[in-house]
Amino acid sequence: MTSIDLNADLGEGFGRWTLTDDERLLSVVTSANVACGFHAGDAATMRRVCEQAAQHGVRVGAQVSYRDLAGFGRRAMDVPSAELAAEVAYQIGALEVFARAAGTRVAYVKPHGALYNRVVRDEEQAAAVVDGVRLADATLPVLGLPGSRFLKVAERAGLPVVTEAFADRAYTDQGTLVPRGQDGAVITDPDTVVERSVDLALTGTVLARSGQRIPVRARSLCLHGDTPGAVELARRVRAELTASGVRLEAFV
Repeated sequence: MTSIDLNADLGEGFGRWTLTDDERLLSVVTSANVACGFHAGDAATMRRVCEQAAQHGVRVGAQVSYRDLAGFGRRAMDVPSAELAAEVAYQIGALEVFARAAGTRVAYVKPHGALYNRVVRDEEQAAAVVDGVRLADATLPVLGLPGSRFLKVAERAGLPVVTEAFADRAYTDQGTLVPRGQDGAVITDPDTVVERSVDLALTGTVLARSGQRIPVRARSLCLHGDTPGAVELARRVRAELTASGVRLEAFV
């Protein structure tokens, strides 16, 4: 039976502001990418999400970012390699405190936003993120885009690598994500997102923006928690995957 992990970005609030419906999404997904305070999140939010994830049996992942609360981690930044490595390790360590207190642990690492996109092509920044992960825990798997420099550098460094796909993001013919600033970069039609989710799980392919079908072999499928109707959409995706004979299980 085909199996796939469902991950979502959670804990993306700060102080009195909340962005994601963490508890309800945790009843759907198998892995939670938890914001570690650099693009979103704070200590109380990290603690709460870790406790809820442990209660639901959901794996906790550290979603590391550039230090960019004002821009939600989506602004391009140039951070020296040593500084970036230290900041990645710092974020993982902060989340690990709350994960262990909840009776679980940080099980993997995923970059967020501008950092995620940067390490697809930038080997120097990719190596800095990998160094930060190894500084925190050299056994942690990393989650990223198939064919990215990040996963290649991580694999060379001995880290377990896990590929992921996005049902609600448009792809180029080269298998990279269409930048958010371009029209059509984010797919909002629920039926299309559900259909693409099943395609990705069963065939390992997806329609690129050009209409060409391209290979995207992924062990994990990302569902964005900050989109309108995210919980209902996640439930539909999970139900349709199950109905199609796909087993939902965490990759760690």
